[in-house]
Amino acid sequence: MAGRNTPAPDYAAVSAAVAEFLQSPDRLPLPLERIRPALTAHYVQDQGTIYWVGTGRMTPFLQRLADAADDGLNPDDYPIDALIQLRDAIEPDDPEGAAAAELYYSAFFVAYATDLKIGRLTPGKVDSRLFRNRKTVDVLRMLTDLKKQQEPARFLSEFESKNPHYQSLKKMLALYRAMAEDGDWPQVSTGSNIEPGDSDPRIPQIRNLLLVMGDHEGGTRPGDLYDPDTVAAMKRFQTRHGLEAKGNIGKQTVMALNVSPAERARQIMLNMERWRWMPENLGNHHFMVNLAAFELLEVEDLGVIDRMNVVVGAVATQTPEFSDELEYVEINPTWTVPYSIATKEMLPRLRKNPYAYSSDFEVFINGKLASWGGINWSAYGPGKFPFTFRQKPGPKNALGKVKFMLPNAHNIYLHDTPSKDKFLQTTRAFSHGCIRLSRPMDLAYRLVGEIVGWSKAKIDGAFAGGKTTRVALKDHIPVHLVYATAFKGVNGIEFRPDVYGRDRKLYAALFGKPSS
Repeated sequence: MAGRNTPAPDYAAVSAAVAEFLQSPDRLPLPLERIRPALTAHYVQDQGTIYWVGTGRMTPFLQRLADAADDGLNPDDYPIDALIQLRDAIEPDDPEGAAAAELYYSAFFVAYATDLKIGRLTPGKVDSRLFRNRKTVDVLRMLTDLKKQQEPARFLSEFESKNPHYQSLKKMLALYRAMAEDGDWPQVSTGSNIEPGDSDPRIPQIRNLLLVMGDHEGGTRPGDLYDPDTVAAMKRFQTRHGLEAKGNIGKQTVMALNVSPAERARQIMLNMERWRWMPENLGNHHFMVNLAAFELLEVEDLGVIDRMNVVVGAVATQTPEFSDELEYVEINPTWTVPYSIATKEMLPRLRKNPYAYSSDFEVFINGKLASWGGINWSAYGPGKFPFTFRQKPGPKNALGKVKFMLPNAHNIYLHDTPSKDKFLQTTRAFSHGCIRLSRPMDLAYRLVGEIVGWSKAKIDGAFAGGKTTRVALKDHIPVHLVYATAFKGVNGIEFRPDVYGRDRKLYAALFGKPSS
């Protein structure tokens, strides 16, 4: 990485050559052309000083690029060898070569800082269910601030997210990359399920893996017996990996054990990229639904004040990722049936029995209340369906007793459900897309109870009355729907299966992307 010591060209000559480059009518190479206005404003209009050439700053910057994996980025995405050649080709009698090096180093400083700050990828191009606007950077401000810094490599750290989720992932990344340097651990072979108390020749290897990963505290006598200490360690491992934590070792557990530290490091890198897409300020008081973990967190002053299991969209009807604000609570809600459910699930039954839903639902034609029996349902289908179905409040209502509204283009909200059995599952991807809450009444009483005039008795009366009642919140509360398959959780370092396949798509986009 070290370069040869070459006398620096005359700075005035280099500055003139930089200006000539930028003011040329010809199109510049892409890395320079895409930020040409900012480079011109900085070096020509603002008469920015030569920052890289002859200052000794190139080599530390190159090292930071070479160590990009420490930042959760891919060093192959940056032309390190070409930048080394530019540096080593600088001659005192070649201001044009020095000018080219100056501009390229500034351009790739901006590129790396941008990747750190807002991510390499545009979210919506990775997956159509990612609704996060591509953030922007002020390139001229970057260059203006850079000239005040003596150490560009250290200055790059200022562009990293200060979000605690991101910072935790970076620490996790360092740990798993260090583990990966020792090589992949031996794979646990597949076989019959192992239950507590069984003896199996794979147990010593499994016990050792649990020790390496910190789930086993050690002290157990070696042997093939699946002993209580190892069972307890296995339950911790399963909990951390989003598996059914009964201690039974089956196919899913073996697969999780066999994920190498290098693969886990890449999984962490994917999740760091996701956090770069997120708003830097999530809100002092906010809700975060982790779709991959089937969990809602309520956060205030950077501390988690409540956790709640949730059910999210099934694989066929995935919940999208986006951020919005909780605006109101609706007690005893009605449910307007989505078009897809009405036409694909309810219509076939109505063709057989026009009164199949008459006890709980109302039907509207072009907004006007109609009679179920007066419609020839066989004459309608997708594309020709002027009906709206609305379920009345009551014990069978799909939204239960309460819903929490964050009005959005995706028609996603949080709600109660009469189907409580789904919360007993470890993997809870069952809904048509909305978020079902395991303890919605606790949340309703707390949020509504904070509003002046809404005593517990009044809330009780509203629920008991059966009438739909909308209660506006005094302050809107940010809600963030995220897909985090690696995170620091209540059980330490946690991973989750890629239930929606979004890790796979992001991996292909990040690590299959050619160097820019």
